[in-house]
Amino acid sequence: MAEEEFKKHETRSGPPVWMLSLADLISLLLTFFVMLFAMSKVKIDRWDEVVDSLSQSIKPSPREENDEPMASLNIPRVYRKPAMNLDYLSAVIDDAIDDNPVLGDARMSRDADKLVISLPGDLLFVSGSSEMTQKARQALFVLGGVLRNIGNRVGVQGHTDPRPLSGRGVYASNWELSLARAAAVANELKKSGYTDYINIYGFAASRYDQLPETVDEDTRFEMARRVDIVIEPHGGSGIGGT
Repeated sequence: MAEEEFKKHETRSGPPVWMLSLADLISLLLTFFVMLFAMSKVKIDRWDEVVDSLSQSIKPSPREENDEPMASLNIPRVYRKPAMNLDYLSAVIDDAIDDNPVLGDARMSRDADKLVISLPGDLLFVSGSSEMTQKARQALFVLGGVLRNIGNRVGVQGHTDPRPLSGRGVYASNWELSLARAAAVANELKKSGYTDYINIYGFAASRYDQLPETVDEDTRFEMARRVDIVIEPHGGSGIGGT
């Protein structure tokens, strides 16, 4: 009786019988997968790509610094002055030219996003020429003193009436006369201290149709003979020139 109880106790203390079968099954499966792996073909190109990718991620190759310019042309930076608000500038110019005998007859208007100062050509120049009167030079010196303190880009446009030039003058056409008058006004502005570029244009009578038709012909001709100083809302470059 004591011997049977000892055998039962010895049997219960060991592992279950089914675990032996499970261990054999796991061993067979492991052997099977090892055999499949040994029979498989490794793709060398894919393996090299994975190795290169990991190498770059862990230890990237140093880049060589290149101080040479990337572009074929070395383009310098262009400095642009801050532009002044056109509404504020209009009030400043109006106060400056109000008492001047020449500039007092000038007309200021807003053309789209630009400020246009129209100077009467009959008060600026001798008839049929670009020769400027002394009063006109003094008036433009006053106006240039205001413009030299702004950063806005400035252009000058010359205009004439549609009648052809009479006689044999210096200029063969109204186109040449309008351009010469624009250049004369621009030069006076430069002398007064405006240092940025000034774009000059000669339109002759090409914009005569834009004048109001409610006035008589003589008044329209007088309005047509003018020089417009056009002030743009953006700034010009910090380089001198005309």
